[in-house]
Amino acid sequence: MAQLTRPILLDVTRLLALSWTRRQATGLDRVARAYLEHFQHSAHAVVQHRGIVWTLGARSSDQLFQLLLAPPTQFRSALTAFVPTAVARGSSQVEGSGQTYINVGHTDFDLASHHQWTRKSTLRSAYFIHDLIPIRHPELTRPHAVKRHRGRVEMALQNADRIIVSSNHVASDLRAYAMQESLPTPPILTAPLAGAQLLQGGADLSHDEPFFLAIGTLEPRKNHRLLIDLWREIVQREGTGAPRLVLIGQTGRLSETVLSDLAQRDELRGKVELIAQCSDERMGALLRAAKALLMPSLAEGYGLPVIEALQSGTPVIASDIPIFKEIGQNIPLLLDPHDRAAWGTAIADYTNNSTERARQITALDDFAPPQWSDHFARLENWLALPEIEADDACLSA
Repeated sequence: MAQLTRPILLDVTRLLALSWTRRQATGLDRVARAYLEHFQHSAHAVVQHRGIVWTLGARSSDQLFQLLLAPPTQFRSALTAFVPTAVARGSSQVEGSGQTYINVGHTDFDLASHHQWTRKSTLRSAYFIHDLIPIRHPELTRPHAVKRHRGRVEMALQNADRIIVSSNHVASDLRAYAMQESLPTPPILTAPLAGAQLLQGGADLSHDEPFFLAIGTLEPRKNHRLLIDLWREIVQREGTGAPRLVLIGQTGRLSETVLSDLAQRDELRGKVELIAQCSDERMGALLRAAKALLMPSLAEGYGLPVIEALQSGTPVIASDIPIFKEIGQNIPLLLDPHDRAAWGTAIADYTNNSTERARQITALDDFAPPQWSDHFARLENWLALPEIEADDACLSA
């Protein structure tokens, strides 16, 4: 049985998978990394695989955290060399005494065996629920993903000591779902997320023509379909004078039709560019040079690109959905994500530096971006509290 010497047990399973596969980090991955950076000196590492949970000692945890935070060069060989000793020093059984297990990555807490482990280990458990999108919008994802996420949410509601969310929108959605399903509601903390500091590093890009930027995995809920159809119309109407569209994001599930259009439609070549792998430095340079960030999402749990654009001084045109109203501080132009004509008009206006774009640029001076220091101050104060009554538990920023 592993000896716990630190107050936090941090699940890093998702970050291990990210580093091993070398895929582009999503917003959820960025949040998981922020938690690792904050708790790296006060946490034991926890890794899960097919229902088995393994906790590392302090020394092995430090070594694994350093591997995960270092540049990805030679990660696989370094991890392969690290695993035998780490496993020998770790344990599948721990004895918690005031320690808190934190899972930010949506990893395996839909499994009954996971919650049997937390109870047997006498740990307090805190789960980050990023959204309820697969449950509320099952048409936007695959049935298997809907089933797994429903399991996560319901298991967390039934077993968690505490739940963390990033917005009042998700907190309200979670409480409504618990009431709908007659499930208990653990204490909930609402703590907004901070965007990456993309202003640091990277020179502004020079372009001969204006361009717009969209950031996010290619999947139905991001509504890239609207942008692709719209750009076909713009290019047909304006020809070589049409602005460019730059898409940053890896290929997601159910994105085949968008990829097919990008590959096969001649009119989009040279006017629509897909960047599947993009460094933060390059993303920051593109963001600063863009006419606007476009976020026509059908559903979002938060929307880190909106925060990152606004703090970079870049206007935002986004969907008129509750979360963008909450985090945008009345600055972005919000439009119906199904109204292609309205989006077309806005893009034309922003291409020509309209008064609306000028309004946004002026309003950006008043934007107060969320800070990770505030997020973790709220979290640690909340975790330090004794048992919280669920009826009084929804603490908002």
